[in-house]
Amino acid sequence: MLFFLLCFFLWSTAKGQTSRLFESDEIVEFTLQCDLKSVLRDRGDDPQYHEAALHYQTSQTTFDIPVRIRTRGHFRKIPSNCKYPPLYLNFAKSTTPEASIFHGQDKTKLVTPCRGDQYVIQEYLVYKLYNLITPGSFRARLVKVIYHDNVKNKSSDPYYGILLEEEKQMAKRNKSFVVEIEGLRPEDTRKEDFLKMAVFQYMIGNTDWSVQYLQNIILIKDDSSKLPITVPYDFDHAGIVRAPYANPAPELKLSSTLQRRYRGYCMSEMDQLNTVFETFYQLKDDFYAIYEDNPLLSNSYINQTLNFLDQFYETINDSKKAEKEFSYPCDEFGTGKIVIKGLKKD
Repeated sequence: MLFFLLCFFLWSTAKGQTSRLFESDEIVEFTLQCDLKSVLRDRGDDPQYHEAALHYQTSQTTFDIPVRIRTRGHFRKIPSNCKYPPLYLNFAKSTTPEASIFHGQDKTKLVTPCRGDQYVIQEYLVYKLYNLITPGSFRARLVKVIYHDNVKNKSSDPYYGILLEEEKQMAKRNKSFVVEIEGLRPEDTRKEDFLKMAVFQYMIGNTDWSVQYLQNIILIKDDSSKLPITVPYDFDHAGIVRAPYANPAPELKLSSTLQRRYRGYCMSEMDQLNTVFETFYQLKDDFYAIYEDNPLLSNSYINQTLNFLDQFYETINDSKKAEKEFSYPCDEFGTGKIVIKGLKKD
């Protein structure tokens, strides 16, 4: 019995350490020390890992953790689009202290500012919105990053960034595993989860995704005999973020990301969406609370965002407006059936 309890304690501790990074909303500030010029230049199709060190302090201790970093992404990796490309932070178990919040991390995504810190914060809050809808979502941690160039011995100003939960961690938390099935029709995913995800993408004004090409979507399954669940990520092109570089795909014939387009599949009976809408009704106050009086946001952005959400709720509260918007994929002359191939998965 004692042996069993000891094993359970060790398992519980290890389990907690794996996700410790995402158990708090406190903003973590850390420094990445590296040959910055070499990293920023390595933005091709086959970027290499570069040696670096991650330095951060707590009230109790200082951590210097060896990591390897490399650029990732597509749009945000292009120098003309973004100064700092998104990164992978590759941790080694043997050199990551158990007391560190990074213990248990393997290859963690870091989202960096493209054209202003505020858009990073605004994208981070979209992850928090989706976390309210389902545990089948990526957890995120807002951080402040300082880049220290070892060659020039010069540090940047602190920048906001987002650390994202690793795919396998998110899947394991949901007692699932990641599957990669290109060409899968949305109709062949778990219906309730897909509809919530698709309505959420409509709510935030995001059209930059597709199930068929796994564009900003991953698939998880909790049993090999069940349909996969769609999990979205990468929301910087959503209208609610208002990033100045974001534009809808030309094929969709939209004027801006502030113009919503439902990109679910055609359903002749709108009643199927009623239970989905009910989820959004129940979460309305929680959604708004993320933005109201948020000290990280400007008053103008808060007002714009609340108005943007108001428009969504006006639509789903009006049966005629809702039918027009959410039956759009059934219009054979519209762009609702267009699948955007996007870029290959990173």
